[in-house]
Amino acid sequence: MTTKNLLVELFVEELPPKALQKLGDAFAGVLCEQLKAQGLMTADSVLTPFASPRRLAAQVTAVADKAADKAVRQKLMPVSVGLDAAGTATPALLKKLQALGVQVSDPAAAVALLQRAQDGKAEALFYDSVLPGATLQEGLQKALHEAIAKLPIPKVMTYQLETDCELPGWSSVQFVRPAHGLVALHGSDVVPVKALGLTAGNRTQGHRFEAAVSPVVLRDADSYAQQLRDEGAVIASFAERRAEIARQLAAAAAKVGNGAHAIEDDALLDEVTALVERPNVLVCSFEQEFLGVPQECLILTMKANQKYFPLLDAADKLTNLFLVVSNITPDDPSLVIGGNERVVRPRLADAKFFFDQDRKKTLASRVEGLGKVVYHNKLGTQGERVERVRAIAQAIAHQLGDSALVQQADQAALLAKTDLVTDMVGEFPELQGTMGRYYALNDGLSETVADAIEDHYKPRFSGDTLPRSTVGVVVALADKLETLVGMFGIGNLPTGDRDPFALRRHALGVIRMLVEKNLPLDLNALLASAVPAFGDKITDAAPQVADFIYDRLAGNLREQGYSAQEVDAVLALRPQRLALVEKQLAAVRAFAALPESPALAAANKRVANILKKAGDVDPHVNPELLQEAAEQDLYAALQRFVPEANAQFEAGDFTASLQTLAVLRVPVDAFFDDVMVNAEQLDLRLNRQGLLKSLHLAMNRVADLSRLAV
Repeated sequence: MTTKNLLVELFVEELPPKALQKLGDAFAGVLCEQLKAQGLMTADSVLTPFASPRRLAAQVTAVADKAADKAVRQKLMPVSVGLDAAGTATPALLKKLQALGVQVSDPAAAVALLQRAQDGKAEALFYDSVLPGATLQEGLQKALHEAIAKLPIPKVMTYQLETDCELPGWSSVQFVRPAHGLVALHGSDVVPVKALGLTAGNRTQGHRFEAAVSPVVLRDADSYAQQLRDEGAVIASFAERRAEIARQLAAAAAKVGNGAHAIEDDALLDEVTALVERPNVLVCSFEQEFLGVPQECLILTMKANQKYFPLLDAADKLTNLFLVVSNITPDDPSLVIGGNERVVRPRLADAKFFFDQDRKKTLASRVEGLGKVVYHNKLGTQGERVERVRAIAQAIAHQLGDSALVQQADQAALLAKTDLVTDMVGEFPELQGTMGRYYALNDGLSETVADAIEDHYKPRFSGDTLPRSTVGVVVALADKLETLVGMFGIGNLPTGDRDPFALRRHALGVIRMLVEKNLPLDLNALLASAVPAFGDKITDAAPQVADFIYDRLAGNLREQGYSAQEVDAVLALRPQRLALVEKQLAAVRAFAALPESPALAAANKRVANILKKAGDVDPHVNPELLQEAAEQDLYAALQRFVPEANAQFEAGDFTASLQTLAVLRVPVDAFFDDVMVNAEQLDLRLNRQGLLKSLHLAMNRVADLSRLAV
């Protein structure tokens, strides 16, 4: 068995750029996984994926030409079934051996081929054989088939290939794009595998226009990347091409000077990397007059429509320069630069036209137009939605501030959606909120209201900033609560893989604002205040929304490093002030570290079970009915330490509150050792249950400590 490096390449027509990196990684990953499963790779084998606009490839080092043979032991049947009383093979055993392809001359010879071994309580017959290892051609053929079948193809194409046989005709092939070449090299040897109607060879194609030779004849698996670079003018590695583009962008910006730098956008960089085979960054410009348009509009149109990298100055303000990543490197780049400048000019002119036209009407004058835009067939128009958001915002503002906050929040809520009916947002929906702020300032509204109009969508994604002002927070909360309560109220719930109204993101946004802004708002009251705004359009689903929010909060807290036990203990109480949850978790973690913690957690679990069976228990205790010393001691300890713990709890010192109650371990243990709770005498039983109820209420204000029991 010899090992050499293996190179496999599929040469195709231009692949979808947004999927290229994923396709390349999947192709290489599955190919490697299958070769490993068949024993054709060594422990030292290294995988290198390649992906360019017209190729998916993988190089794997130290691949064997044949896998090692494998010893296999197969269980046939119990001895009692396979052998008769004389120890001779039965017909059933002979038939089984024949099915396995084992040739036997007589029943006695058959027995000699087998091994007897214990299998559980019975003895069984086993057949030992050697399974020949797969050849590279066999293994690679299977691996290639699996790699193609498991590609995460966004949309399959069907195309025709001429059949390779005596009779003329065509066959249909399905793949992400038409494939035109297949390479499979083991060292310098071609592995004659087939895929997509192609037979592997050692030839591939380079750059469409700038390849030095065509085709590129590969010497061996190791020369692939270098030959493509030198002879084919192609950087085959996605990672190397991406790094080269980033380097050229930085160099071009540095050449401009004055602190200029290309806008950072990883998704754009990935997409451009998937569009070019040999990048060449060029500096282009547009007329200064377009800088009067909000830079977000210009940046978006250059990035989304043209895949350009706008240049920002040292203060992150847009300049009239942008960078183009060209796929060709002519001696005179002026024609390429001029062409890109001509292409972008109409795009910028459209943005300027939309901006100028939109400013001719105030946002207030557009409110009526929202009544003609359908939001949801069960929830009415955007105009109706705005009225609901206003009502919810007013309710929140009354709790957080004075009449000035109520007035500003109401004005921002009224105008927050009006930019949806502007030309600019109609063309670029991503600018909703952003354009509302610009138009609000143009209308002479205060900066606070303008900021709130933009910020009411925040946080838009994980890690996004929160609204800048209290007004923005109020409107953002109202907007997200309206969506959550409305969608749950009509039964439009997210499923495992579908969440078209981004309800999970809205729930996390509510959590972040309540927590990070430390808002003194109770969750249930907040949800209840949103329901009346819908009238009879929905059923009250506030409890389900609360459960949904707590589920999102639990997941978020676990991601932050809190254990499932800690999170479960705190959220079991359904805390209303979400801003205090992390303090409660810290207190629980500190309590769990105390030596008294395991015993008290177990006792709390026992108490919870007793009270659950007892039903509705009155926490009142009559001291005169406390007969046993242990119950008297527990009552005295509660009287002494619970007021102190409660005072600490009310002051927000949850850690101190739990630590104060930790001294109850000794009297609690003694109580369960010496006292029969369910006494036959009714008044004694009820009094002892009341004592346990008092203990349970005192111990579980910060968290349900029974959830900490192992």
